[in-house]
Amino acid sequence: MVARITEAELSRVFRALADATRRDILRRTLLGAVSVSGLAADYDMSFAAVQKHVAVLEEAGLVAKLAAGRERLVRADPEQIARARACLDELEVIWRHRLTGLDAVLSEPEE
Repeated sequence: MVARITEAELSRVFRALADATRRDILRRTLLGAVSVSGLAADYDMSFAAVQKHVAVLEEAGLVAKLAAGRERLVRADPEQIARARACLDELEVIWRHRLTGLDAVLSEPEE
């Protein structure tokens, strides 16, 4: 079972995912740990800017930095992604329930 995510955590997750570069960093780190310098090499921005993107993802709990000698490796945290998805799943259930109710109302014969 996936632990519940708080509203504050969920807000940080969606804020982090609002940026295309951060989504790309997350995708890349889901495939395996990548050094911050390895990430920075693939973007048309400064190393410091990439570090800031990683910090936003880290604050949201979507990635963690690990020390590997002199490098800092960035690795995604699939558990935090699962917690955010569970929240979205709950919202989908509510939405589907509303649609089912609407369908029932629309299917009633007119008098």
